[in-house]
Amino acid sequence: MVSELITIYERDINRLKIEIESFQTEENLWKITGQVKNTAGNLGLHLVGNLKTYIGKNLGGYDYTRDREAEFNLKNVPKEQLLQQIDETKQVVVLALQQLEKTQLEEIYLEETLGYPMTTGFFLIHLAAHLSYHLGQINYLRRILE
Repeated sequence: MVSELITIYERDINRLKIEIESFQTEENLWKITGQVKNTAGNLGLHLVGNLKTYIGKNLGGYDYTRDREAEFNLKNVPKEQLLQQIDETKQVVVLALQQLEKTQLEEIYLEETLGYPMTTGFFLIHLAAHLSYHLGQINYLRRILE
C-alpha cells in the first residue's frame, strides 16, 4: 500500500505542476470567475501547505510551519516560485512516504484534522482525494480563464 500511495502522490503532484505550468498568462493564476472563490494560485499554495504539513512534517519530520491564512490570501506569487514550491513538496512527500512502515498505516494519525480519530492509511487516502479535488478545480479555472 505504501508504494501505491507514493505512485498516486507523485502522479498528482506532477499533474499539479503541469496545470500551473499550463497557465499561459501568469496573472490568470490569481484570477477568479463566476462563483469561484479561490484562484488557481491560491489552491496551489494551499495544496503545498497541506501536503508539507500533514505528510512532510507530521509523518516525515520535515521542518515546516504552515500559514494556512496566507495560502488563501497571498496574491501574485511568481509562477516560478510556486512551481519550485511544488517540486519541493513532491520531494518532501515522497521521502516521508518512503520512510513510512506498512504497520504505521494502521496506527491512529497524530492529529484529528477531520474531527475524529482515523488511521494514517485512511488519512493518506483522504489527502490524496483532497489533492485530486483541488487539482480538478485548478484545471477548470485554467480552461475557463484561458
